[in-house]
Amino acid sequence: MTPSVYAWNRQRPSTMPHHRYKPAHERVEVPLTERDWPSARITRAPLWVPVDLRDGNQALAEPMDPARKRRMFDLLTGMGFKEIEVGYPSSSRLDFDFVRHLAEPGVVPEDVTVVVFTAARRDLIERTFAAIEGLPRAVVHLYTATAPTWRDVVLGHDRRELRALIMDAAGHIARLADGLDVRFQFSPEVFNLTEPDYVLEVCNDLTALWDAAPDRPVIHNLPATVEVATPNVYADQIEYMHRHFDRRDAVILSVHPHNDRGTGVACAELAVLAGAQRVEGCLFGNGERTGNVDLVTLALNLHSQGVDPMLDLSDIDEIRRVVEHCNRLPVPDRHPYAGDLVYTAFSGTHQDAIGKGLAHHAKRAAELGVPPEQAPWDVPYLPIDPADVGRGYQAVIRVNSQSGKGGIAYLLRTRYGLELPRRLQIDFSSVVQRATDGSGEEITAEQLWELFHATYLAPGETGALAEWSTRETSPGVHEFAGTLRSGRRLRGTGNGPLSALTAALGDDGIDVDILHFAEHALDPGRGSRAIAYVEARVGGVTSWGAAQDTSVLTASAHAVLAAVNRVLASAPA
Repeated sequence: MTPSVYAWNRQRPSTMPHHRYKPAHERVEVPLTERDWPSARITRAPLWVPVDLRDGNQALAEPMDPARKRRMFDLLTGMGFKEIEVGYPSSSRLDFDFVRHLAEPGVVPEDVTVVVFTAARRDLIERTFAAIEGLPRAVVHLYTATAPTWRDVVLGHDRRELRALIMDAAGHIARLADGLDVRFQFSPEVFNLTEPDYVLEVCNDLTALWDAAPDRPVIHNLPATVEVATPNVYADQIEYMHRHFDRRDAVILSVHPHNDRGTGVACAELAVLAGAQRVEGCLFGNGERTGNVDLVTLALNLHSQGVDPMLDLSDIDEIRRVVEHCNRLPVPDRHPYAGDLVYTAFSGTHQDAIGKGLAHHAKRAAELGVPPEQAPWDVPYLPIDPADVGRGYQAVIRVNSQSGKGGIAYLLRTRYGLELPRRLQIDFSSVVQRATDGSGEEITAEQLWELFHATYLAPGETGALAEWSTRETSPGVHEFAGTLRSGRRLRGTGNGPLSALTAALGDDGIDVDILHFAEHALDPGRGSRAIAYVEARVGGVTSWGAAQDTSVLTASAHAVLAAVNRVLASAPA
């Protein structure tokens, strides 16, 4: 027996007036009882149609000037879009002139079709056709709001009157298009709040009027103009239309989701599962109110599932720069795929997993004998390889007070070639934590190196040996002799150079026991140098030291002294 929600849910009712709003199922009927879309899969990209130059542009506080419009158009064609809605030429002189500019020879690529938008008024339709004169091909997009509230409050027409208005406008478009390479599109605005039988009646009438055929299909675009329901409701509506359109093989079912509920991407994806073949939206989701559906996110969602998105998104930062310039709007740092921080991990556990995943990926690529960018991708927390969209790995892991040893070690390894032993990673992470806790600010790789140097290398440099030597006096017996920069002389013997050094320090009154030693060559680009790491117990206190030198032995000796001097410096006077 399912327990009452109130047995565990202790949330209090709010005082917000939620009773003023009807749920979607009380506002529009969805006559679909059996659905196929939940078991469908997206295996190919739909036709993407950007509306940045029309819908997106009219949503800007400062609409694009001609130079920005042309830059946006060139970006869209360069990315591979084959249909582009370029404006509403009857709405403004600027839009009209831009369409006329596109009609100049050579401006529109041969494989690209422009779409122009018009309301269902004869004078506006005629102005639209004047704008596209000379274009080799075009789609004329007719729209009218059809939902009951819009019919009653905005248009003042009943169902019959509005249908007659739409048919008259569509007939006028057909007459003006005679002899031209023009295809037709219709949008029943606010489709998702319109009675399904009414939308179907109007769309099927237009399919017949425009004499749609498989080689000259009509586009029926079904907008979720204002999101009012969960995405499954929109999917049901789309599947109903998909099943009942006349001349289905001569109809391109298009969708145009908005993002009022924050689920525009989900609506579009479920609509494609339900039969949609074409998706209108904007780059990064610009548009009225909360925006149109985000075509970049949709395309890269497909990419992450092994489906070719049919768009070139390999330089996401350049695409973002152009869009930000044209729209005068920033793309948020956490925007999917494109934000500055979306491939970045600050959390220590995330950093550790990503660092290990990247190392495993490189190893797997080597085993397969292919470059890393061609190897199968399976790295924790990164749904796609940042390199696919032109991002580098240096931004994947960044450090602040929430970070752990894995991220710190990753940055020092990739930027400075340091392979920190695990216990040194743990030790240094506490140093970084103390350094960042006060401000809470991010710490860069350069600042990490400076902190590492000051903590582990500098004590050995300031208290290093002025001169020293070691030799094997007999098999297995080494002798150390040296002079500190302070003038104190050290001498000792042991079974190796470092044990001889610790014996010399012991004779000088400093009890040193080496617990761990590691060394490696630094990146060849930094010269033929080695770095040594030493963990030592000095007078009962555990300490790490590090040192660099052209000689591994010299680096090791100075690393021991660095560990010693750190303890001596922190001892009470």
